[in-house]
Amino acid sequence: MSNKPPYTITVNAASHLAKIVEGITRLELGTNFKRNIKLHRANRLRAIYSSLAIEGNLLSLDEVTDVIEGKIVADTQTEIKEVKNAYEAYDKIMTYDPYAVSEFLRAHKFMTDGLVKESGRFRSKDIGVFDGNRLIHVGARPQFVPRLVDELFAWAKESDLHSVLKSAILHYEIEMIHPFEDGNGRMGRLWQTLVLAKWNPIFAWLPMESVLFQKRPQYYQAIEDSRKPNDSGVFIEFTLLAILDVILSQMKHQFELTETQLAVLKSLQSGKLSRKEIFAAIDLAGDSRAFSRHIAPLLSDGLIEMTNSEKPNSRMQKYRLTENARHHLPNPDHGGVKCET
Repeated sequence: MSNKPPYTITVNAASHLAKIVEGITRLELGTNFKRNIKLHRANRLRAIYSSLAIEGNLLSLDEVTDVIEGKIVADTQTEIKEVKNAYEAYDKIMTYDPYAVSEFLRAHKFMTDGLVKESGRFRSKDIGVFDGNRLIHVGARPQFVPRLVDELFAWAKESDLHSVLKSAILHYEIEMIHPFEDGNGRMGRLWQTLVLAKWNPIFAWLPMESVLFQKRPQYYQAIEDSRKPNDSGVFIEFTLLAILDVILSQMKHQFELTETQLAVLKSLQSGKLSRKEIFAAIDLAGDSRAFSRHIAPLLSDGLIEMTNSEKPNSRMQKYRLTENARHHLPNPDHGGVKCET
């Protein structure tokens, strides 16, 4: 394929990819993540906060949340505007075509409106990336930027490479071309998330950016280590590991169960039980507060279900494990109950 960007798929990257595919399937089918709107919103705010913090925005996560909720924040108008713009750009993420240059420019307009002169347009001047006073990277000459982006997106659209790998390559190449006056890092991260979300919509709500923020030195080093040999292999490996990290963190969040909740699941491995039978099995008084604390969360997380959901208060009501729970519990013959992450 012509104009193919230079990259190597390392053994580690291939291993990370396999684990990502497995992990995202477990998150989608084995947890309540898809229906957890509250967690989606919290993750979106973390993604915005982290992507902006990488670029030097000093607002805290709480302040970013306040800005989005319309509360007054005592900080510079530029940093507040960055938050509002990023929220709008991410809010429209599923409307973008990841391989249309016009959409790339539209997203940049949302991200930088009112912040830079050439918002929504490719830059007209040369640009360099500095570490202090040291020049570490020079973006493509401005007259070549439109063609380079066209070629990159055309390759990505036609390539049969897995979307997870493709997303990392696009992120890296956007960093290398540096097509905009400002906002290149934010756009690279947004576009990787977009390509991932078009493969599986769950990625629209996974804050990969938070891992990149936490591992900023390694993030910058991966870019540098890929730039020197002109091969994005190291960067691909690093970002895939970041994706895997965030998937595993969300899995852990979904299944941080108490010992009592684990005991409830264990009691139901032998079959359907009534509320009274469950509490008898775990040797706990079964008042309404205990039900709300120990059983209700298992119902909302989709780990157990009622045998008669149409009559939740029926005297004949019993509870049973769902397939989601069975996916995360060992065979009963193996003894104890554990919750895998």
